[in-house]
Amino acid sequence: MNVYKKLLNNSFIFAIGNLGTKLIEFFLLPLYSYYLTKSEFGLMDLFTSTLNLLLPIFSLSIFDAVLRFAMDNNYDKGSVLINSIIVTFIGSFLTILIYPIFVKLLPFDKYILYFYFALFLQLLSSSLTQFIRAIGNVKLYAFSGIINSIAMLFGSILYIIILHEGLKGYFKSLLMSYILSILFVIVLGKISVYRNIKKVDFYLMKEMINYSTPLITNSLMWWVMALSDRYLINFFIGLSANGIYAVANKIPSILNIVNSIFFQAWQMSAIEEAESKDKSTFFTNVFNLYSTVMLLSTSFLLIILKFLMHILVASNYAGAWRYIPFLFLGAVFSGFASFLGTNYIVAKQTLGVFKTSLVGALVNLIGNILLIPIIGINGASISTMLSFFVIFFIRILDTKKFVNIKINLGKFIYTILILMLQILTLYYNFSYEILYELLLFIFAVFINIKEVKFIFSKLLSILNEKFRTVDVKI
Repeated sequence: MNVYKKLLNNSFIFAIGNLGTKLIEFFLLPLYSYYLTKSEFGLMDLFTSTLNLLLPIFSLSIFDAVLRFAMDNNYDKGSVLINSIIVTFIGSFLTILIYPIFVKLLPFDKYILYFYFALFLQLLSSSLTQFIRAIGNVKLYAFSGIINSIAMLFGSILYIIILHEGLKGYFKSLLMSYILSILFVIVLGKISVYRNIKKVDFYLMKEMINYSTPLITNSLMWWVMALSDRYLINFFIGLSANGIYAVANKIPSILNIVNSIFFQAWQMSAIEEAESKDKSTFFTNVFNLYSTVMLLSTSFLLIILKFLMHILVASNYAGAWRYIPFLFLGAVFSGFASFLGTNYIVAKQTLGVFKTSLVGALVNLIGNILLIPIIGINGASISTMLSFFVIFFIRILDTKKFVNIKINLGKFIYTILILMLQILTLYYNFSYEILYELLLFIFAVFINIKEVKFIFSKLLSILNEKFRTVDVKI
């Protein structure tokens, strides 16, 4: 299959999986908000946030190494999997040793056993799902997420609505969803084929840990960047301003969904083409296509921004639109930085990911301290945008030693300028604002028309193949 077509095909599969999962989560949110008290809902959020924070720490982010090493034909796939599972068990054992600290510090000490089981299952699930993704079973990988969400939905209905177990019911449904999705992956992915204790390779394990360890600090750095905005807004302006900023962050998450879908497919394609002679051309073409999608999506979202805020949030939060445009650009530059970060992953030079993220975190922190007292909430939005732009810019220069990506600067700069004009139009509240926004969007599409035509032609080709396959089966 053509490399571009394969990338789009995998993106299409991951999109179905992600959208299915998001749809189920959409139904779960009102369920939890109706049946759980505000304090229970807050505790549930802390529980899941703490899980996500500790996951890379106690696993040494080994699941990231699983994807990279299992896709490398120079390594035995069975050894990669068994080594990752051993690291997972060691990490789980270490959490048991610090049980007294967890009980003392964590705010959900009454549910600590649920937390331990959830952490272990999530550690195991991460390695297994990354493994089936690495060996090319992308449909199973995408569908496993849907299975997890469906199990979570039915578990929540059973334990929370029918049995009235409240927060404990949420934890039970969470464990049930992980157990069922893990069994689903093991059975359909035929994981037992790779389960061989004789394949333990401590040299490979060390190599995998050396690769994955810098990604721990990178994960924490991005977590700090997201958190520093909230705490500094709260410190300088107050809790209500932080609530407005939290609402403002919800809309740019649309772009983050697009990013997550694309990067699940892109990481695989980038690793597969690591030794290709045409690697630089491939990376360049994909980046120019990807940047077109991100920039035009942002341009379109700016047109409908005020309308989205009107229908999605309460009237007392309507003014939050003012802080979203720069968060949009922050999400765009974050995506570009992540794209270039893939070069470190492919080259197994993950320390570069950490170093560049550290610089971005410092820019974000300094920007927040300087700008929030002067211009308020938008100080955090602009600091976020600047920090991701800095990471993106540094990685452009630093990753040239791995692959030379030639950005189409003319189109890139012109499209960015159009976005800035759209943002200015939003702030000035012109009489025919929507018309100006639409004209600017059309101009942006015209500038990038070559890339737009290519993407649509490939998408139509994939959809035609899918429908033909369905017709044949019928």
